[in-house]
Amino acid sequence: MLRFLKVLARNLAQGPATDPFPAREAYTPDRFRGRVTMNPEKCVGCGICRHVCAGRAIRIQPTEDGTGYNFTIWHNTCCLCGMCRHFCPTRAITMTTDWHNAHPQDQKYDWAEHRFVPYLRCSGCYAPMRILPPDLAARVYAHSPVDMNQILTLCPDCRRNAAAARLMAEEKALQSAEDAVEQAEPAKVADRATPPSAGDAKVAATEGTTPEAQPAAAEAAPAEATGPTAQPAPTASAEAAPALAGAAEAAEAPTAVPAKAPKASAKDVKKKESNHEQ
Repeated sequence: MLRFLKVLARNLAQGPATDPFPAREAYTPDRFRGRVTMNPEKCVGCGICRHVCAGRAIRIQPTEDGTGYNFTIWHNTCCLCGMCRHFCPTRAITMTTDWHNAHPQDQKYDWAEHRFVPYLRCSGCYAPMRILPPDLAARVYAHSPVDMNQILTLCPDCRRNAAAARLMAEEKALQSAEDAVEQAEPAKVADRATPPSAGDAKVAATEGTTPEAQPAAAEAAPAEATGPTAQPAPTASAEAAPALAGAAEAAEAPTAVPAKAPKASAKDVKKKESNHEQ
């Protein structure tokens, strides 16, 4: 009995362990999958949410006058799987933390969310279209040189045509630049292959001098052209011709052979030896 009284006193001091619902709002986690909602400003009408919905709770129906389409979410059919939010490319569909989906049977056809999404007109072909959300367009065309304001007013077909025209213009400009380079190459080769004329040589000689010396060089050029022809200077081979001729005659002359001394006889040798002994 004493133990029970201790537990009772502790529980009374701590308070209830459950949420005080319905007296107060119950705690809901931030990532709780509650009721589905849709933002008409971000919806582009692609229909991927309707395609992946497991409970067939999403309905997209164009209006009769063609001004837009009606977007309907049936909450009594939704199974809160979150696939529509996961696959939505523009993040137009979100899931709230509102889990109050209980409703009477006679309200089952009214327990839905109805949104109207209006169409805009394409600036190119005037066809009905949905504009891209600015944040999505900024991510898609972040590294593209296109005009963002013009792209947002074009339908998908006109955007493709504009992109094709831009690519064709860039390719044409590149081809023109390549043709200009190819035409310039033969001219450069011909200029290198053509030998310089006399006039070009004089011009090059004049250009190589200083500005002060150019008039003097220009005056000296006519004088050189009209003056007498200069005689060539004697070369070293012409001056050495007589010496070479004398050396050739000396080589052809017969050389004098010195006479040999007669051999001494044996008698003369003995006579010289006897005289030497004496």
